[in-house]
Amino acid sequence: MLKALSKKTSMGVIAAIILGAAAPGVAADVGAMIDEAMSGEHRLEANKLRDGFRHPKQTLLAFGLEADMKVIEITPGRGWYTEILAPVLRDSGTMYAASYEITDRSRDFFRQLDAGYRAKLEARPTVYDGVEIVYFNPAAPELAPPNSVDMVLTFRNVHNWAKAGTAEAMFQAFSNALKPGGILGVVEHRAKPGTPIEKQIKSGYMTEDYVIEMALKAGFRLAGSSEINANPNDTKDYPGGVWNLLPNLRNVPEDEVAKYRAIGESDRMTLKFVKR
Repeated sequence: MLKALSKKTSMGVIAAIILGAAAPGVAADVGAMIDEAMSGEHRLEANKLRDGFRHPKQTLLAFGLEADMKVIEITPGRGWYTEILAPVLRDSGTMYAASYEITDRSRDFFRQLDAGYRAKLEARPTVYDGVEIVYFNPAAPELAPPNSVDMVLTFRNVHNWAKAGTAEAMFQAFSNALKPGGILGVVEHRAKPGTPIEKQIKSGYMTEDYVIEMALKAGFRLAGSSEINANPNDTKDYPGGVWNLLPNLRNVPEDEVAKYRAIGESDRMTLKFVKR
């Protein structure tokens, strides 16, 4: 459940006030739509296996998703959350998938990711025909006309922007695109408080203070936090950083795979910001 933050709360400190629940009719309708999307045959079975780690229904409801919103998903990757967002928003709302622009200098990884995402959408037009792909330059991002969208969502991306030195520009782009009162929802691998920025970037785990600072600078206020994506089994001290965990298991010796699988996916912050 999302918790509100008092005006006196310092960065990274969670207040104890619980946000009021959404109107029952709205919450029930959106929740049912999310349930239907999650169980849909369009979803990859491998993606469904991640639901227990990523809690998409609880996460999207905590952020306040409504079916008639204009929503931007930032760098959707292979479309894990798109599988859920697209059908929910298809009839009454609009989903924008914001991806890095593809140029002659783009890495093969980004070319392949873009091609795979487009192929995914094209293969299921009855699910994804409402998704609009927009491309942006991460060094000078423009995501949508100013003050035009209701919600921006980013899942496990902040560490990439911190490494590239574009985090401030990205958060400012979110603010520019959102209407006043619009919502920014952030899910990110969570570092221990006080972790040096160099270690954050190397490990892929970011502190809540860092994320909140970026958002405050861009004109947001912190509206609440949820522990729905927390994982107390994650010790955050692996030689390969967060990438040693599921779903990557990158460079994990074969005799340690079972140990890392038992940990699950990373411990994650779930933060809701509102544009002032």
